[in-house]
Amino acid sequence: MTLPPDPAPAERPERQRLQMADIARIAGVSVATVSRALNGSQEVSAATRQRISELARSLNYTINAGAKNLRLRHNKTVAVVIPFDQQARLHVSDPFFLSMLGSLADALTDQGYDMLVSRVDADQLENAARAWDTGAALGVILIGQWHSHAQINAMSDRGVPLVVWGAQVPLQRYCSVGGDNVAGGLMATRHLIERGCRRIVFIGDPTTPEAAQRLRGHQQALLDAGLPHDPALQLHSSFDTGQARVALSRLIESGTVFDAVFACSDVLAMAVMQTLRLHDREVPRDVAVVGYDDIEWASHADPPLTTVRQPVAHAGAEIVHALLDSVAGEIVPPRTLAVELVVRRSSLR
Repeated sequence: MTLPPDPAPAERPERQRLQMADIARIAGVSVATVSRALNGSQEVSAATRQRISELARSLNYTINAGAKNLRLRHNKTVAVVIPFDQQARLHVSDPFFLSMLGSLADALTDQGYDMLVSRVDADQLENAARAWDTGAALGVILIGQWHSHAQINAMSDRGVPLVVWGAQVPLQRYCSVGGDNVAGGLMATRHLIERGCRRIVFIGDPTTPEAAQRLRGHQQALLDAGLPHDPALQLHSSFDTGQARVALSRLIESGTVFDAVFACSDVLAMAVMQTLRLHDREVPRDVAVVGYDDIEWASHADPPLTTVRQPVAHAGAEIVHALLDSVAGEIVPPRTLAVELVVRRSSLR
């Protein structure tokens, strides 16, 4: 019997099922018996295992080791995927991504697992499950959900074990682990108000779940203080620093009065401080600034940046534990982690 050449990876699972059926017909046994024999099951006699193994070798049949390991729970690799969203424009080189990758690597190592890192286009997020589909990984961790909520739900619906670093959102059918964004936005803006600020600019992209929740906290703090929410002070910007600089420069040039900025990331906050300096605004004397994440660079900024600290070190362990529980077949609910305000000179007027 002559078999076709080894198919492409995407076709291989279907072709292997056909080959196993061929072996079963030639050996005069069931497909289940062939599967057990090739996987070394003691439920099949030694003589039958040897006969089927020799037949498989003569037909150049090879077992998909990744799928076998997945079935037997022997796979020790987790796929960590970073979606690239053209709208958010947050790159793998972003310091927050790097710190999260480090936290996940530490947590996986502690549990005896390896990490397979990849980046996929957020518009084709189904590719994030490729490592699981092929058996190369036992589950998937996504760093960021961006605008891909429906696609992540679809992956979860088809049984892909996955955990997302991101915000908990309505109609969510997957497990997310993330910081308390509403509380973060609330404490950042409340701090600025307590420092005497009354005209506070918000910079971020509220079309993304995390930034939307930070904006909600920001607006709640204004409401609690009896301050109006001025739409002119809400600057829509992705995580691209160029966009933030342009948006803030236009606001300054328009003559709009403001005395503080709350930025949705530390990288954006540092771009804000540079832009203010170019327009002869001193931080914090003229404009107080608060960022978000507490990346390593925040404490070394000029002036050192007040920011909302994300629980990155704790998050890695939480995400890994949640994924392993999901792989074990448990229903894993979303987890929201506490954040904290780290006060430095950029907001001390």
